[in-house]
Amino acid sequence: MSAWPSVKSRKVFSALLRIGWTPKREARGSHRVLSRHGWPDYVFAFHDREEIGPRMLRRVAKHTGLTPEDL
Repeated sequence: MSAWPSVKSRKVFSALLRIGWTPKREARGSHRVLSRHGWPDYVFAFHDREEIGPRMLRRVAKHTGLTPEDL
């Protein structure tokens, strides 16, 4: 398994859109609800400039199907 880097959440959000997630609803602030066919909705709750570490990226990946290569 490839090692997860620390990346800005804006880059993670863009990667999620590339792999098929679409914005369903955007609440005020940082919470965005994403949907993808065959997956339960996912709440992406990070500010654009926020750095997401390897541990949190693994958690996001578990719920979204994201891989290190998608970044």
